[in-house]
Amino acid sequence: MRTQTVTEFDFSNVIHAEAQAGLDRAADGRDASDEALIERIAHGDRGAMQALYGRHSVRIYRFILRFTVDASTAEDLLSDVFLDVWQSAARFEKKSRASTWLLAIARHKALSARRRRPHEPLDGAAAIEDPADDPETATQKAYRSTLIRKCLGQLSQAHREVIDLVYYHDKSVDEVAQIVGVSPNTVKTRMFYARNRMTGLLKEAGVDGV
Repeated sequence: MRTQTVTEFDFSNVIHAEAQAGLDRAADGRDASDEALIERIAHGDRGAMQALYGRHSVRIYRFILRFTVDASTAEDLLSDVFLDVWQSAARFEKKSRASTWLLAIARHKALSARRRRPHEPLDGAAAIEDPADDPETATQKAYRSTLIRKCLGQLSQAHREVIDLVYYHDKSVDEVAQIVGVSPNTVKTRMFYARNRMTGLLKEAGVDGV
């Protein structure tokens, strides 16, 4: 039987693999910090890789999807992000939160994909359904999400990006600056104009807040 190489690690099935691997390792991953998981990943710990993926994959996927507007491309890029993490965990210097590092990797890959497909329109927030919602609540959330997407779609990419990172990923100004590669003052300026524009659009659409 051929030995699986590191680059063939199947991140798309990693959550299922974690469930099958046993509760002891999954529980250990839940208790560990992101930074501790990355340190374990640097030593080849696949259980830590599975735990980190399970913790961050949905948000990273949604972030990428807002750039690519294509689920298949977003899934491929999500796998690429965590492959980078697997291969470069030893170089993580803990100068920022792990989630900030992950988003920076995701942004770089998403922008590279956008440059290869420049004429596709950008979308807004991708809705992820909560299985606990009843049908009426799910319908209301879907409708609200549609309105928000339309409002976000009227912002520039730079403004939409800071809204996304601040409101959907709970990033500080300094963290957004690290991810986007601009100064904190530039982030503040973009945030000011983006928030004012978004507030007006949401009021016109009958939606309260982001």
